[in-house]
Amino acid sequence: MSGRLWREEAARQPPLAQDAQVLGRLIEHDHDSAEVSYYEAFADPDAQALDDAQRSYAGQYLRRVRRLRERDRHAKTDRKG
Repeated sequence: MSGRLWREEAARQPPLAQDAQVLGRLIEHDHDSAEVSYYEAFADPDAQALDDAQRSYAGQYLRRVRRLRERDRHAKTDRKG
């Protein structure tokens, strides 16, 4: 997967903490061992911190690319006018 695709996908994903909350509610009703292990993995503070950092990086990068495109677009219109 290219870096561009990874960043776009990472920026669109919901936070891992949100998935952990959903799994937490699910295992309250059904104590399936697989679901419990998924919950433990998603609720891990280190995993959530890594997920937050990756999504933040991806979002910052996409915002920077958007600002640079807008700056170029404005520079082109200024030269024409």
